Amino acid sequence: MHIDVTTFSGSCTCGRNHEIYVKDIIIESGAVKRLPEYLAHIFHGNYAKIGILCDSNTYKAAGRKAEAVLPGSYTVILPAENLHADNHGVELAEEMLAGMKDLKLILAVGSGTIHDITRYLSNILSVPFVSVPTAASVDGFVSTVAAMTWNGMKKTIPAVSPVLVVADTDVFSEAPYRLTASGISDLLGKYTALIDWEVSHIVTGEYICTRVCELELKALKEVCSCLPQLRNYNSEEVRKQAYEQLMYALLLSGLAMQMIGNSRPASGSEHHMSHLWEMEVINGPLDAYHGEKVSIGLMIATKTYHKVKNAIRNGFCSVKPYKGLEYDILKEAFAPKGLYEDIITENTPDPLAGINEEKFKQQLPDIARILDKLPTEEEINRLLTAAGCIKDVQEIELEEGIIPKTIRLSPYVRNRLTFLRLTKLLRL
Repeated sequence: MHIDVTTFSGSCTCGRNHEIYVKDIIIESGAVKRLPEYLAHIFHGNYAKIGILCDSNTYKAAGRKAEAVLPGSYTVILPAENLHADNHGVELAEEMLAGMKDLKLILAVGSGTIHDITRYLSNILSVPFVSVPTAASVDGFVSTVAAMTWNGMKKTIPAVSPVLVVADTDVFSEAPYRLTASGISDLLGKYTALIDWEVSHIVTGEYICTRVCELELKALKEVCSCLPQLRNYNSEEVRKQAYEQLMYALLLSGLAMQMIGNSRPASGSEHHMSHLWEMEVINGPLDAYHGEKVSIGLMIATKTYHKVKNAIRNGFCSVKPYKGLEYDILKEAFAPKGLYEDIITENTPDPLAGINEEKFKQQLPDIARILDKLPTEEEINRLLTAAGCIKDVQEIELEEGIIPKTIRLSPYVRNRLTFLRLTKLLRL
């Protein structure tokens, strides 16, 4: 399967000219063996001096296969244990890549962490990179930003897209299923992310592209349609086709982000909760994948959004005067980690400061209608259950009592307006 990336670029009814940076996307069995062919097509035969970046697990999954078909390449194997997309991971990878002289191309062989490290390094080293996903675990393979923890602060850092994606079905369909479930969770999180974007659009006039929203909804439809087949033990052919559908959906979501130039179409309040827990300001270290935390955030956000929607409809909700950033709780949570100044900077300017209270009050019925588009808590729970995804905080060893703190603090993790942040203007 080839994704014709040219169909996603160019002028749009939204008034913008969308730009796509990835040149080609291949999803097929045996794709790694054909790497020389695909590289020759993109780079016109001139692709010498390749650095293969992987970890000790992804080297076994696909790194050594890539190494075998790319003689003369230089392989960097990072330790899989405690490897994160952070400044320490970047420093280690950069130090190990420094052993290769005249580096011309990096192959990112792995999933989310390897790709974020690679896209960051690709940007600062001005060296293109090629994506070789080893699991259908995230939607950021073709992202132009790196989601990283930098000195304890969760940041979205400008980076670059791969010029080529070579997704080998024989590789990513054999990844541990927990990674696959994490990718499904990441995609299902678009339900609340798109609601947040649409609500922000009507409240503040923030730019929105309906074509990109439709692309994300198509990705959601693709993943929901293949859930029953992903664990089809009776037919290997059916199972692999489902995996290709899932990878296709993940890459569609990534292309949506490329079209906009940021993660707005794919990341809302559900991701902000995940980022908060990853910063470890109200919890300790968690043995959980990004998508697993996103699916829990999705459940919390869905329940909260429908509760507020019902309050609006039943007249139990009113707009209250905005008193500004909650400095006391922000200081209490972030200062012990040395992140208080960073979080204040992130929230400057305050996205709620310019909202007209009277106008916002008049917009509440329209907001309620947007919230009607969000599947119910029961429907989201059914989808996550069908996919074998994590759904509750206890499953990642968090206490139920962390949820109110998460709802209050997570909107501050990004300077991005979400409906969850707007609830700070509401009296329920």
